[in-house]
Amino acid sequence: MSYIIESLKQLFGSAPTRHSKETMSVEVKEVHLHKRQNPMSKEVFAQLKEEHGPASTKWRNRRWATLIAINLLFVVSYYFDVQILEGALTASRFVGFHMADLNSALQVTLAFKHMVLNLVIGTVTVFILWVLLGGRTFCSWVCPYHLLSELAEKIHVKLVEKKLIKNHPFDRRVRSVFYVIFALLALVSGYTVFETISVTGIVSRALIYGPGVALVWVGLVLLFEVFYSRRAWCRYVCPIGITYGVVGSVSPLRVKYNIKDCHHEGDCRAVCLVPHVLDVTIKGRAQDVDVDISADCTRCGMCIDICPTDSLKFELKGLGKHL
Repeated sequence: MSYIIESLKQLFGSAPTRHSKETMSVEVKEVHLHKRQNPMSKEVFAQLKEEHGPASTKWRNRRWATLIAINLLFVVSYYFDVQILEGALTASRFVGFHMADLNSALQVTLAFKHMVLNLVIGTVTVFILWVLLGGRTFCSWVCPYHLLSELAEKIHVKLVEKKLIKNHPFDRRVRSVFYVIFALLALVSGYTVFETISVTGIVSRALIYGPGVALVWVGLVLLFEVFYSRRAWCRYVCPIGITYGVVGSVSPLRVKYNIKDCHHEGDCRAVCLVPHVLDVTIKGRAQDVDVDISADCTRCGMCIDICPTDSLKFELKGLGKHL
């Protein structure tokens, strides 16, 4: 239950809870004591990183391949009329079985004040799927805009490194404000306002049915992320991640952090798409030897790829099985 509460707090914009050292488990205190008594030199750690080699891209490659395959299947199904995956990400049919994006279904229900049977079926199907996958998996494994935003982020980081621009972060709680605003707009106006400006839906439909004027909006959002605020849409505006994160907070699939071999160098946080979820890897933050990363995590796997000591892993909770 504490994991779910902490996950929901982070999803709605709160900073990760910082516990006092007095509440650390005995095992964690013993690990820290062992590290102080047996410090690893910079030379040894550098050698360890060298042996690990350049950061693995295993999970990134799997994620990109999955994201591209899912969206390409929409395109192929429409273009060749093979009726495998019809529709778009907001609402679709997989071999005739209805599927509905959870946030879109919420917006439609609020706007029209009822749910038709097909929407109920589609929502339940996707709900079960994302309960199993957990976290904000939809964001990094399915959303086509996410891939564009990752590329924009790379450009943004390069420009910041060259001191050509500065990053301008916002308070993460603003995403919760937008979540409420979009819900109220749908409820009061009877119109799914968010779906009109959702870059996820716009990109998805553009890929399948061809580009339209709405792509100008997507371009403006990308430019804002490149030159002003890193990953602004996903971090501060889009309500889709909150919806899936809430559902995924009960999932058995999680990223697990183990403190024993961690040297707290921070490489994982540097590559993380939502770095606050990895605050637990900062020295002195973990309360237990094994800690589950919150459901605000997109399950992108980049922290797992880069960690030279395998301190971060995917795990099926309850089974103790690493992926």
